[in-house]
Amino acid sequence: MRHGKKINHLGRTTAHRHAMLSNMATSLILHKRVTTTVAKAKALRQYVEPLLTRAKDDTTHSRRTVFASLQSKEGLKELYGDVAARIANRPGGYTRILKLSAGRSGDNADMCIIELVDFNETLLEAKNAAESKTTTTRRSRRRGGKGPTAEAGNEAGTSAAVVADAAPAAPVVSPTEAEADALSVPAEEPQAPATAEGDEEKKAE
Repeated sequence: MRHGKKINHLGRTTAHRHAMLSNMATSLILHKRVTTTVAKAKALRQYVEPLLTRAKDDTTHSRRTVFASLQSKEGLKELYGDVAARIANRPGGYTRILKLSAGRSGDNADMCIIELVDFNETLLEAKNAAESKTTTTRRSRRRGGKGPTAEAGNEAGTSAAVVADAAPAAPVVSPTEAEADALSVPAEEPQAPATAEGDEEKKAE
């Protein structure tokens, strides 16, 4: 009985299945996406994601462990280079399975595309655009005055305007007659300072 055996043998022996998954994992790392059947894609996801997690720790031991599974120097170099840098901040879930509508010609097997999540530029751009649009909408709502803070500000402005209108106007004081005469008197012209030559001329006269 095969109770509790959840592994999909994919109609192959153990050695054949491991070799196939190793080759598919190398192709996925090098080309970032692979078209295959849904059953193989699910088996590949369980096989390759632990390798991607191990690639975050760039040590000699982890490189040798991953190379034992991939058996490809090109795949190992790509994994510890560009791929490890892209998935550094992602806590798992490195692959995505996109099912295709058309089945495989011949046996009509369910087909799909398995890809690395961080290398689908179209979906990443759409996600960033949606996040920026959502952030702008939230900011516009806060600035638009729909929240309680804006209403409190409007109430404060209204109350200030009412107080300003209710305050009595300052009385206008008219100047007295003496102040008016003082203001009407022209200012005296400054006299030039006396010099020594002018004093001598006055004495001679």
